[in-house]
Amino acid sequence: MMLRGSNNLICLLNFFILVLSVPILGGGIWLSTRSNGTECLKFLQLPLIIVAVSIMVTSLAGLTGACYRNNLLMTLYLVALIFIMMVFLGFIIFAYAVTSKGSGKVTQNRAYLEYYLQDYQGWLKERVASDKYWTKLSSCVRDSKVCEKLGRNINGVPETADIFYFRNLSPIQSGCCKPPTECGYSYENETMWSPGSAVVGSNQDCGRWSNDQTLLCYECDSCKAALLATFKIRWRKVSLINIALFILLLVLYIVAYAAYRNNRRINNCEPCGQTKITKARPT
Repeated sequence: MMLRGSNNLICLLNFFILVLSVPILGGGIWLSTRSNGTECLKFLQLPLIIVAVSIMVTSLAGLTGACYRNNLLMTLYLVALIFIMMVFLGFIIFAYAVTSKGSGKVTQNRAYLEYYLQDYQGWLKERVASDKYWTKLSSCVRDSKVCEKLGRNINGVPETADIFYFRNLSPIQSGCCKPPTECGYSYENETMWSPGSAVVGSNQDCGRWSNDQTLLCYECDSCKAALLATFKIRWRKVSLINIALFILLLVLYIVAYAAYRNNRRINNCEPCGQTKITKARPT
């Protein structure tokens, strides 16, 4: 009874996973129709479609193999589960390895942190800093409209510099939407800053800053560092989810293996049962 229940459980779980893969595939197809040349959406659509199709094929193999007791499909399903678990485990290790260095720095009289590209190192930094990939990544930052949403009014009055300086900005808001504090720019509003009478600092980002709302500090090293900091925060959170999914997949694999052994036992014993019945008949 317990072994038969393993087949039913695998059927139920894979049906649920199959249903979940449909909106993921739909999201990838939706992005492909909405991209219109936007690098960020093009960058995301293909991985979504690949993930969705892989989940659909794997869950279908498990669903069919368990419900119809097909050993070949169950074997393919178990192999696919091992591969998926290895991918999850690899991503968990990779995420912690490439985000182990770098963090924001505290600046005097500011609540928000400042971000510097030289504080980061390794493979991820090289990818983000390269012109080839930064074109796509900066497009993602622009498309998110983070800087456009930075402005706010307090009782109908635009916030002052003192209020802005003590805002808790996200890494992207701090690194991409304003010039670095050390540059000495004077605050006009959240995304408008002027050199005034101050001497602009030696940081190369000081010359890259622009009040053009389509440029701002999107080409600054501080923006690249802010994106690395964002990756670190989000990838660490995703890794926690991946650890939970890895454990779930491990449990699913154990149940699937029990169903596989049950199928083999039933398929192997059916001829034996027929033979025994034949011999029992009186001559």
